[in-house]
Amino acid sequence: MLVIDRLTAEGLRIDHFRARPGEAWCLVGSNASGLEKLCDLLAGESRAYRAEALRLPPELGLLSFKGQQSIFEEELRKDDTDFLNRLDPGTPARAFLTDVDAHRELIKLFALDALLDRGYRQLSSGQARKLCLLQQITRGVSFLVLETPYEGLDQASCRELNRVLAGLRVQGMGLLLLVNNTADIPDWCTHVGGLHAGALVVQGPRAQVLDEVRELLRRQPPLFRVSVAELRDERQMDGNGCDNLVTLRRGFARYGEIEVFSGLELTINRGDHTLITGPNGCGKSTLLQIITGDHPLCYSNDLSLFGRRRGSGESIWEIKRQMGIVSADLHRNHRIAGSALAIVVSGLFDSIGLYTRPNSAQEQLGRRWLARLGLESKAGQPFRRLSYGEQRLLLLARALIKVPRLLILDEPTQGLDESNRLALLDFLAGIAEEELATMLYVSHRPDEFRDFFRQQISFQ
Repeated sequence: MLVIDRLTAEGLRIDHFRARPGEAWCLVGSNASGLEKLCDLLAGESRAYRAEALRLPPELGLLSFKGQQSIFEEELRKDDTDFLNRLDPGTPARAFLTDVDAHRELIKLFALDALLDRGYRQLSSGQARKLCLLQQITRGVSFLVLETPYEGLDQASCRELNRVLAGLRVQGMGLLLLVNNTADIPDWCTHVGGLHAGALVVQGPRAQVLDEVRELLRRQPPLFRVSVAELRDERQMDGNGCDNLVTLRRGFARYGEIEVFSGLELTINRGDHTLITGPNGCGKSTLLQIITGDHPLCYSNDLSLFGRRRGSGESIWEIKRQMGIVSADLHRNHRIAGSALAIVVSGLFDSIGLYTRPNSAQEQLGRRWLARLGLESKAGQPFRRLSYGEQRLLLLARALIKVPRLLILDEPTQGLDESNRLALLDFLAGIAEEELATMLYVSHRPDEFRDFFRQQISFQ
């Protein structure tokens, strides 16, 4: 049983909470609600608190974005590619799991049975998230805390995860989900709670409080408040370049002997807002990395960007200058020291981190973007100490600050609550209407398939 009484910490206050045997809880809150602070507390990452009682289950498993980032960084530290003279794929997936043979059916449900010998760094972001979920489940824990477990998973994987978690609840496992969107509250949970401004303001049996929790989230204003008119006035890019932005002929991708996709034909002209869908691991993010120049196969493919063939003497910085990028890979790679303001301004220089001193106008532009995100008071705070949702908002600002010709958005709403997610989608619709940029957009969520998309690539 999980017990919390009169707990206070910076940005968090919980007077009374019990997760009893037989109950399955889902706590919901906005990006500014304190939900991530609660997760840090349960993970033992924060000791700066006072409480009359804080009793955690003895066998507690926990999945969080911070935990997954730690695994990624550890894998990078162990990367021996430079010494092996070949790609080091990383730790095999099976090494993360306990008693693989006993959990074969579970592994198959998550579509990871054929990937057990694949290295961690060869997994897609969705596959890595599923592996981290299985890592906790196969440990044999008695209580499981999951921070936004559906983020990054395709629809089939979300259904299988719900099926697995519902079965674990029946078997007696304690469950606590922490989510930012009321649409992610699963049917199998018995109890629901809502956080607001760091306090647990409503909690109880699902049937009694669900409507109140939904209303609580609906009333939360978004942090993301950007007008299309502001972007139009701040546009620095010449919008009169070549109409053809991307042409890929017989596109292919592989990792070693493993084919990801082949024979892909793609043409994106100005205004051809393109939606990319498909299951985890099908090659969506790999395609975007080939286009952005962040995959070695960008030179092997027959690829033209902004009217110029790749590998014809162009500079990668010349290409990046015309792109704004948001992706899980970019987010993971922001391991460097840097303030919130520095991360936003770095978008003007297309660097991970800020290594060029910005002039006064550039710094003021960055501060205006922080104000549009409601984060102006956090300009000097280290990026890595901000919440995952705040980090994602900053990376969106980094991509948008120069108003690029091509916006490459790989699940950009990951980590955002429903008000920020809807505000971003409405804003992108305005960009499409004003023809300020062309979008290449990856998503698993059907409610993000907006009318402004003119074409769709559906991977199988």
